[in-house]
Amino acid sequence: MNVPNTITLVRVVIALFVMWMLFLPQDNMIITCTVLTALVIWGDGLDGYFARKLNQCTKLGAILDIAGDRAVEMMYWIAFAVLNWIPLWVPLLFLVRGTFVDAIRAQASEQGLTAFGEKTMMQSGLGKFLVASNFSRFTYAVAKALAFCFLILGHYSGLANSALPQVAMVMVYISAAFCVLRGLPVLVEGRRLMQG
Repeated sequence: MNVPNTITLVRVVIALFVMWMLFLPQDNMIITCTVLTALVIWGDGLDGYFARKLNQCTKLGAILDIAGDRAVEMMYWIAFAVLNWIPLWVPLLFLVRGTFVDAIRAQASEQGLTAFGEKTMMQSGLGKFLVASNFSRFTYAVAKALAFCFLILGHYSGLANSALPQVAMVMVYISAAFCVLRGLPVLVEGRRLMQG
């Protein structure tokens, strides 16, 4: 275990703790959940930073990072649906998209290709922009981060009647749209990886 892999696993543990606290609807729990969620999100960039800074980029680390990201994301979407804060189709969309995209990326990895970077599996200009560009990845991450934090904070008693819950739902729908827009090119271009 190296530093980035430890950060990835700690993120998952903290997210599990947040899942438990989300079902304790006191205001102090809502604030704690929001702060811990922001920490979990920040940790997603932190593990990659330390992997590069400490020269600890490994295949295991890349796999753990993707698995950790997917586990954290799905925990939040599922908990929000169980709490009836979002419609059920939202976690189902992320689950189906994530499953198929990850399967194609696993096949790409077998052929020496990556999801992002110099050896990206994406070949078309549009595919590279939607899937692999820093702009697209950053915008998608920010939309999900705001959706997660605003959904939780919107249940704080002093903010429940504000515009925050509506803003949170807008961010949920933007995240869902990005989920589809970033998944389709992988599915379309991934077909060539399955031939042969």
